[in-house]
Amino acid sequence: MEKTLFQKILDGEIPSEIIYRDDVCAAIKDINPQAPVHALLFPIKPIARIDAANPEDAEMLGKMLLAVPKIAKQCGLEKGFRTVINNGPDAGETVPHMHIHILGGRQLHWPPG
Repeated sequence: MEKTLFQKILDGEIPSEIIYRDDVCAAIKDINPQAPVHALLFPIKPIARIDAANPEDAEMLGKMLLAVPKIAKQCGLEKGFRTVINNGPDAGETVPHMHIHILGGRQLHWPPG
């Protein structure tokens, strides 16, 4: 299987500033930010999208969710932030490696789409 964009970043093949990394996940700044702060948190283990996750991935996914507020705080999002997981092309998925968008730095409106 061909490496995903995020695997290439982790392997140093594509330059990117990693703003967070632990044993299961890593985060980078989005190159096309949709808010003043826009980070992407992704698992080190490649999973195409959230609906491709298996029960064995539950602990990893839980650790990722627990990393979100750490990253948000590190990025200065004390007033609040939004998380988004796109699943499939109709949801806006453009990278086939599951990731969580962490957005903030301004008032975010509802509905988002």
